[in-house]
Amino acid sequence: MRQKMILRLTAGLLPAIALGACSMAPKYVAPAPPVPASWPVGDTYLAQSEAALPQVSYTEIFRDPRLQALVQQALVNNRDIRTAAANVAAARAQIRVVRSNQFPAVDVTASETRMDRGGGAVAFGNLWTSQVQAGVSSFELDLFGKLANATAAQRDRALSTEAAARTVRLGLVADLALAWATYAADKDLLAIAESTAANAQDSVRLTEARLKGGIAPRSDVSQARQILETANGDVAAQKTALAQDVNAIRLLVGAEFDRALLPEGIQQVNDGLAALPAGTSSNVLLRRPDVVSAEYDLRAANADIGVARAELFPSISLTGLLGFASDSLSSLFDSASFSNTLGADASWSIFNAGGRSANVNVAKAQRDAALATYEKAIQTAFREVSDALADQGTLAERLRAAKAN
Repeated sequence: MRQKMILRLTAGLLPAIALGACSMAPKYVAPAPPVPASWPVGDTYLAQSEAALPQVSYTEIFRDPRLQALVQQALVNNRDIRTAAANVAAARAQIRVVRSNQFPAVDVTASETRMDRGGGAVAFGNLWTSQVQAGVSSFELDLFGKLANATAAQRDRALSTEAAARTVRLGLVADLALAWATYAADKDLLAIAESTAANAQDSVRLTEARLKGGIAPRSDVSQARQILETANGDVAAQKTALAQDVNAIRLLVGAEFDRALLPEGIQQVNDGLAALPAGTSSNVLLRRPDVVSAEYDLRAANADIGVARAELFPSISLTGLLGFASDSLSSLFDSASFSNTLGADASWSIFNAGGRSANVNVAKAQRDAALATYEKAIQTAFREVSDALADQGTLAERLRAAKAN
């Protein structure tokens, strides 16, 4: 008898869990990239190969082992990376929080109560009551996909957070490589400034000697000394820039680092760079983490429409309770002590002055905003790549002109 009751209660709850097959979210269709199908061409741009762009690691571009060592240290210690990792962990945990609403919460309670029934001159003794209960309270049936879409939206936001973390990682590598190269350039500039100052010092000595010999006016000495002070100022400025470069690298690395990992000059930087393989299709931009993050935000906004639409329909909740109650602990689990309860509640807001319908419109507008943000992310990525290609395409000519001057 007791087992039949338990099976009947279980049979009433389990099918309800599987009823959430209906979804009110619009079907997601990935938007077409709002950019040309290929990169710009012309005299300003380099010709591109027909091969698809491969997956490229920073170690394939930045070949210098010193820079690679700094990057590895930065990926461990940089505070922005740690913050991004913590945000990813929080987003993943939040998925489980939201998803838990799709399942019934089972609570178990146990109690034992003593009641004294004595009174006056006659004692009637004590009454003990023991209870053990387990039940499901207000489990909402996801008939219209509200809870499932909420979980899907949170999952997409977590994936967006992970993509944003990859953006932080790539940005850190790029910033560190730039700071490393800037240090090399400033070190070369310091050497030039020191050489210029030494030459200016020699010029002052020579001009003073010419003045003593009566073959140079005093104004020449003043001019030579002015040039020397300007050169000394340039030396001081370059030393400051070099110190600031070290501070920037220290911040990016997130800790102290071995100065032996710094380059001696810009030529070492150039020798440690490899050419990036290129592809013709602009669809490669869809691999960028910032674009991926924007698309997951768009997917989450699309799922939010399903949540808002489901709010327009009735909400049905189940409550189930089974347990044992007895005035004797020894007979607590007898069949006569068993009881069970199964109930259902339905609620539907038939009038709220259009608030729920307006909430659907809000979700749609937010989806449209996310779509515009996604498309702008692609367009921005296309422009950045095109600008880089234009810069690379004219680099050789600019170098030739600089050397000619």
